[in-house]
Amino acid sequence: MPDFHLIATFAIIAATIVAYASERWSMEAVSLVSLAAILLLFGAFPYTGSATGSENEVLGGEQLLAGFSNPALATVIALLIVGQGLFATDAMEAPARYLGRLGGASSYRPILFILVGAGLISAFLNNTPVVVIFIPVLVVIAAKRSIPASRVFIPLSFISILGGMTTLIGSSTNLLVAGVARDYGVEVGFFDITVMGATLALVGSIYVLFVLPRFMPERRAELAAGAKSGAQFIGEITLTRDHPLVGTSARAGMFPGLGDLTLRMLQRHDVPHLPPFEDLVLRAGDTLVVSGTRRAFSKALSQGRASVENEESDGEETGQEAPPGPDYHLAEAVVSPGSRYAGRTIQLSGLRPRFGISVLGVQRKSRMARSGLSDIRLEPGDTLLIGGPMQAITQLRGNHDLLMLEHSAEAVPQSRKARTAVAIFAAIVLASAFSVVPIVVAAICGAVMMMLTGCLSLLQAARAFDRQIFLLVGASVALATALEATGGAQLIADSSLDLMAGSGPAVILSGLFLVMALLTNILSNNATAVLFTPIALGMADGLGLSPEPFIAAVIFAANSSFATPIGYQTNLLVMGPGHYRFSDFVRAGTPLVIIIWLTFSLLAPWYYGL
Repeated sequence: MPDFHLIATFAIIAATIVAYASERWSMEAVSLVSLAAILLLFGAFPYTGSATGSENEVLGGEQLLAGFSNPALATVIALLIVGQGLFATDAMEAPARYLGRLGGASSYRPILFILVGAGLISAFLNNTPVVVIFIPVLVVIAAKRSIPASRVFIPLSFISILGGMTTLIGSSTNLLVAGVARDYGVEVGFFDITVMGATLALVGSIYVLFVLPRFMPERRAELAAGAKSGAQFIGEITLTRDHPLVGTSARAGMFPGLGDLTLRMLQRHDVPHLPPFEDLVLRAGDTLVVSGTRRAFSKALSQGRASVENEESDGEETGQEAPPGPDYHLAEAVVSPGSRYAGRTIQLSGLRPRFGISVLGVQRKSRMARSGLSDIRLEPGDTLLIGGPMQAITQLRGNHDLLMLEHSAEAVPQSRKARTAVAIFAAIVLASAFSVVPIVVAAICGAVMMMLTGCLSLLQAARAFDRQIFLLVGASVALATALEATGGAQLIADSSLDLMAGSGPAVILSGLFLVMALLTNILSNNATAVLFTPIALGMADGLGLSPEPFIAAVIFAANSSFATPIGYQTNLLVMGPGHYRFSDFVRAGTPLVIIIWLTFSLLAPWYYGL
């Protein structure tokens, strides 16, 4: 008869899954409550059993909390930081533009190319780094094509898992099963699972590519205030002797070197020049009055086309400053009614000496005259685009004269560090792909290098840390540890085998697959693989059949980790970028689990001659 600890563990797991799926409470709250419940259970009522590793060893907090030091969790968090480094340097913008051109006018075709490519690459490269490679590319393309992120990232994770089913090295699960089988004298070849795996992947891909995106929720990221629209700011750029735009000639009346900024007026020796600009060459000392979106100003700063100094000192020409570092942020602040700055020009506002910030642009609802930024007199309701270190911008919070828009602060991309970020990222992928070092080592070293080389700041790295994933994994590992230690996982396996006793080989194989597919979404793919490989080999031996179809069933079922975010590492990786909830994986993944199970159940008896 099951003991108290086993029944209580099952009850806590069931309640946790229901709470996750109901979404009445946040994922962090559910994780913390379930973790506290399992710790209280084994703390108040100590449990000793052989499943803990020793007959006399008590299952306690040390084992239950081991999930927070789990290498998979450390890998995911480190890779999120590395991905943030790629975002912070705009390193993925060029590949995204190239793939976007391949897609032509279609909004979804570039996404389709990426997903198919990810599936093919996952057959020969561990699917975790494959997902990491394509996340930043998909972020850019989805934003440019106005496709909700929630519609592309679960398909990316699922297609990489399906691709990983097709060869022995496609997934760590495959290698783990092969290793356990080898200990029992059964060898699994590199392409032994390829035909059946490719068939399952093809059937599953039809669902993932063409059906799944249609019913995924249109949940878009909450953008910073300045990024929500194409609102135009007026700013100015003073050209110094070594400014990159000096010597640029007008083409078709415009200056292409300005990028996305539009030149409204050129002031030379106090003489204004208005568009179209014909036969003009930019010189040192010219003042360019420009307009553009916040993104355009940010890009100009990152590429050194705009200076962080926008307030004139004494009209003296100074050397061009280097592009701002990773701590330099842009934010937006509104001039409040009754503000002391109303009626003042930006030049005489004193904002820089008081707060250490620069005013890069002004946005006004009414039409503004063509004049330099330093000559504009501020009015209540004006929105200022300000720049400075995060510490300086933070000082504006609570100021009654300038009302800073919350969550509007964003770091200026470190475009000049793009090659460095790509090199670090490539080193991580290659080191993990060729097993130079474990992926957790490569990922953590890569995250540290991103910060040491200035690709991103410590603050940006901290923002990449997802506490939702951290708590979800830690609590889930604690529940899985308790289930295995109390014999719950073994009980499920044994009970399933008893139910199938006396059935034919095809029914037994199908039932075994279904049980493993359910458990892999609750425990983990690796735990399911290790637990069921000996069971599957024993069943094959007892039935007098070849072990090949049973080993294949373990590999494919353990990889069917689609129905929960905790089922597979790539699911955790896409949770943040896709802004997913627990129920999104249940809704999207459960049909795929059923499709893979039914396809295997129908084809495996014929293919393996059962």
